[in-house]
Amino acid sequence: MTDPRNASDIKGISGSLYDVNSSDPRSELVDRSALDPEDVHQITRLMNALSGLREKEKALADASEKYMKLSTQDMRALHFLIVANHRAEVVTPGMLGTHLEMSPASITKLLNRLEKGSHIIRQVHPVDRRAFSIEVTQETRASAMETVGRKHAKRFQAAARLSREERQVVINFLEDMARELALDDVDWTEGN
Repeated sequence: MTDPRNASDIKGISGSLYDVNSSDPRSELVDRSALDPEDVHQITRLMNALSGLREKEKALADASEKYMKLSTQDMRALHFLIVANHRAEVVTPGMLGTHLEMSPASITKLLNRLEKGSHIIRQVHPVDRRAFSIEVTQETRASAMETVGRKHAKRFQAAARLSREERQVVINFLEDMARELALDDVDWTEGN
């Protein structure tokens, strides 16, 4: 059995910028001077747990795309439509285009493809008769809910197993990390 304190024995740790030697130039990226080695190890495990979660989410997304025979963009569109349906919201092509950050021409192609595959139905908008609304077909909705939806629902159970205080700690951590990753003060993203 490997010693969990030995970073090189932990899957995915080798090369981690959180657990580098102080003589490594990468160590300048993370100031660990005020941290105990056990704290550095625990933070490294936390970062690896986040990485593991992203890997599982990616594997689930890839498997669902393959099962549904759809692209990532198609799946994002269906997800948006299903959520809107749960909220009793009417979705127009423009709304979907804004959400997916796609041009009207690209949205038209996406909708044509989804309609041809019997994944969506276009109907006259219930209020603005000049426009139309988009809905997921019952078959596609049921398939998505029974596969991807059922798997994603298990995340709720993981959160439900935490106490209110533990959930608040996780919420605070994730919101803080999101703020730290925001691109608001980054000049190298300009023009991309």
